[in-house]
Amino acid sequence: MIAAILSLTLLGIALGLGLGVAAKKFAVEGNPVVDELTALMPGSNCGQCGYPGCAGAAAAIVDGTAAPTCCPPGGKALATAIAEKLGLSLDLSGMVDEGPKIASVSEEICIGCCRCIKVCPTDAIVGAAKQIHNVIREACTGCAACIDRCPTEAMVMKPVPVTLQHWVWPKPALA
Repeated sequence: MIAAILSLTLLGIALGLGLGVAAKKFAVEGNPVVDELTALMPGSNCGQCGYPGCAGAAAAIVDGTAAPTCCPPGGKALATAIAEKLGLSLDLSGMVDEGPKIASVSEEICIGCCRCIKVCPTDAIVGAAKQIHNVIREACTGCAACIDRCPTEAMVMKPVPVTLQHWVWPKPALA
């Protein structure tokens, strides 16, 4: 019994040291600029930009294959921050920033087909087959992937409702 415990302990120590040495020797260093841009992005990994997640979009922006304005959830503020970080000049006149939006289900025309549930990257839509669906506001990232999949057009994008948690005092108008 003691021999088995001792042999497994020594085997565990040897394999652990081997994995530690291999991790140090074969470590792959990433681009620090990509890591900085990924930290700036919203982190919703919604895929609206056409890339697999925010890290993929950041890598494409650094490579020059994507524009700094490719992230719709980030809006103008993110595009400006990315342009400043990379030292690029940016024309935002053609970019429309409608503010944050979330998906909403029109219960009168929802048929419960579950197509919207299958494409939601954050599982923000709840419901069952042939039942009315609903959206969990706190989980919705506003990616609008569900809008195109809904055959009855029951899914719509609405502005984030003003609640005590989201309310912001508007800036005063200059006279």
